[in-house]
Amino acid sequence: MATEPSNLTARRDLVRPLAAALVSVSAVFLFGLQDRPVGYAVLAAGLVVAAAVDRALLRHLLLIAAGLVIISSMSLEADLSDAGMLRFTVTLTAAVAVPYAISRWVYREDVIKFPVGTGNRWSRFEFGYLALVVVGGYLILPVYFLGSGAYLNWPEITGPDEIARLFVGVNAVGLWDELFFVCTVFALLRRHFPFWQANLLQAVVFVSFLWELGYRGWGPLLTVPFALLQGYIFQRTRSLPYVVTVHLTFDVIIFGILVHAYNPALADVFVTDPR
Repeated sequence: MATEPSNLTARRDLVRPLAAALVSVSAVFLFGLQDRPVGYAVLAAGLVVAAAVDRALLRHLLLIAAGLVIISSMSLEADLSDAGMLRFTVTLTAAVAVPYAISRWVYREDVIKFPVGTGNRWSRFEFGYLALVVVGGYLILPVYFLGSGAYLNWPEITGPDEIARLFVGVNAVGLWDELFFVCTVFALLRRHFPFWQANLLQAVVFVSFLWELGYRGWGPLLTVPFALLQGYIFQRTRSLPYVVTVHLTFDVIIFGILVHAYNPALADVFVTDPR
């Protein structure tokens, strides 16, 4: 059986990351810049490049693309109305369910997993990191949300009903983030690329989504490290409950900040409030 020429193999190894990068960068246009036509064009280009060099990679990039297209079918602007919450629920659920279903029952593989029952106790590192998240989030997040005015990207909340809806919405999206960006996008990319490449690529998608969701201004200075760390923590622990706990810890702090932003007398516990 003839072997592939070394120069052809080297060229292929360069083009494969390009295909994945185009798919990931399409999220910058779809969500960050909110230019859907350009985003779809970049996404299609990535799939065409993958089809030319690696059919196995193409199969998994198609799953990521399906999720991105589903998400891009709606605006990610925060909306606490009944219709808005239903739209988020249906669309984001489909963005996870469709790639999972195709992977499991069409491709007949188990790349996309949601590891819950690992049977391992949290280590000192994991408890220590979670404590660092609590302290860091408590001190830094009020400076960002209240100082930059980023809280204005979320609707004004006053009554108990709106506060309850915000709590559910913030935490539900936080859980979904880990199901899609880490358990789906990162896991699929990890099958084809070294950890650092797969993590960078998933972070591009993650941060672009968060930008449209409302983490703007100098928000990427926080969301980029967070996305990279979540990928690293998942790679290290293989535990969905742990990465979700870390994420929802941040989200509970963010929830308190948003409540305080619109109702200064409530949740008035943030010592770094710059206002």
